[in-house]
Amino acid sequence: MTLDSHAARRARLTRLIALSIAAAILTIGLKTTAWLLTGSVGLLSDAAESVVNLVAALVAFVVVRYSTRPPDEEHAYGHEKADYLSAGIEGALILLAAVTIGWTAIDRLLNPEPIESVGIGVAVSVGASLINLSVGLILINAGRELKSIVLEADGRHLMTDVWTSAGVLIAVVAVALTGWETLDPLIAIAVAANIVFMGVKLMCRSTDGLLDRALPDDELEAVTGVLARFTGDDVQFHALRTRRAGSRAFVSTHLLVPGDWSVQRGHDLAEQVEHALREALGNATVFTHLEPLEDPAAYADTGLDRDEAAAAAAAQPPSG
Repeated sequence: MTLDSHAARRARLTRLIALSIAAAILTIGLKTTAWLLTGSVGLLSDAAESVVNLVAALVAFVVVRYSTRPPDEEHAYGHEKADYLSAGIEGALILLAAVTIGWTAIDRLLNPEPIESVGIGVAVSVGASLINLSVGLILINAGRELKSIVLEADGRHLMTDVWTSAGVLIAVVAVALTGWETLDPLIAIAVAANIVFMGVKLMCRSTDGLLDRALPDDELEAVTGVLARFTGDDVQFHALRTRRAGSRAFVSTHLLVPGDWSVQRGHDLAEQVEHALREALGNATVFTHLEPLEDPAAYADTGLDRDEAAAAAAAQPPSG
């Protein structure tokens, strides 16, 4: 990725995160207004989740500005892993919001209160949900296109907020129609449980990225499909390793070719393989290691840590 492409990616991600921040500020105002009008603890929980959206978007803004920096001498593999920190922080904030919502809901369950001005409150909350729906879809689609876990996490958070709001609104209307006031805090508790699930899922995904989990199945299939195109009697591959750091995929593999090939011929093939892998994955860094196909020592270093003893033994000439 060139400096210009880094700058373009940073500019686009920044604009999208700024859109998320603006949407969070607007929906906080609308949902807080709906809560003040109705007194519904369900709508209060909905507004609290939008506060989490705002904090998460602000964290994402800072992280995106860092993660989109080009590689430098101190960070030769880039800064993309910072994206996972944002997703992890967002997950932790979501869990904190769930605890707050649950605490408030339990208090209201023990001390029920009537809901007022339902019509206006519902209308205001619906407007806020439509904003979240629009921005959430934009962020998810852009996150997939740019392979940004930050954008996709933010977008999915907003979409969960939309479904949460829908449940809360149904509960508020049901309370107004039936007079069953305990339904309001019960829905708020259900909202808190849903938020916990989402927060844990985000934190697990962040942890997977920080622990260098292999590429997902669809991308692994693309990698093995490329290698299969080059595999034959004279060309083999082993020691395939993959991982992802934010938007960048990393692939390394050993390329085994006949020992009597020239360096140039082996190098040309390695260049073709690396180019094909980059085309298949998009933003990817590919490493290939050339080895002689007939040499037993070439098969002694397929693990992450090279087996020096096995390699030395395999490299010994036959006795006699």
